Amino acid sequence: MGPSKISMGMNKPEIYISTDVEADGPIPGMNSMLSFGSAAYLADKKLISTFTANLETLPNASANPKTMEWWKGQPEAWKACRENLQPPEKALKNYLVWLKSLPGIPVFVGYPAAYDFMFVYWYLIRFTGESPFSHSALDIKTLAMALLKTDYRKATKKNMPKKWFDPLPHSHQALDDAIEQGALFCNMLAELKKE
Repeated sequence: MGPSKISMGMNKPEIYISTDVEADGPIPGMNSMLSFGSAAYLADKKLISTFTANLETLPNASANPKTMEWWKGQPEAWKACRENLQPPEKALKNYLVWLKSLPGIPVFVGYPAAYDFMFVYWYLIRFTGESPFSHSALDIKTLAMALLKTDYRKATKKNMPKKWFDPLPHSHQALDDAIEQGALFCNMLAELKKE
C-alpha cells in the first residue's frame, strides 16, 4: 500500500494565492464577476506566478445599481476590467490549470476573503466543477485582528503598522490589488512566525 494523497501533499509547501475580484454587484449568480487577479506567493514573499482575466458578464445576471454608482468614480479601473473579455468557461478552466500547475498546495488569501472567495469559489464550481482551495479561505483582516490583539472592526488598514505595507499600487485593478495584498499578507505572516 503506497502513501496516501494526504501524506504526499504534506511535503509540498503552501502557496498563498492572494486574489482580488472586481464585480458588478454583491453576490455571484445574480451579479457577475467582471475581473479577477491572483498572485501566487511563497511564505517568504517570493512571487512565483500570477493569473488574471476579464470576464464576460453572466447571461441572466444584472448589475447592481449601487455598485455601478461606485464604478462611475473609478473610470480607469472600469476601462481596464472591460478590455479583452473572455467567456467565464474559458477563463475559469485556464485558472484551474494554472492553480494545479503551481509547485505546492494552493491556499486562497483575500481581503476580505468572504467576498472575493465567494465569487471565485462559485465561478470555479459553476464552470469547472471543482475547487483546488476546497471550500476555505484565509482572511487577511482576521489575521490582522489576531496580530494586533484587537477587535475585528478595528483591524483596518489605517490601524495596521506601516512596516506591513510595501510601496505597491492599490488601483482597483484586480491583479495590482492581488499583488499588493499578497505582499501585505506575507509581511504579516513573517511577523506571526516571529512570535
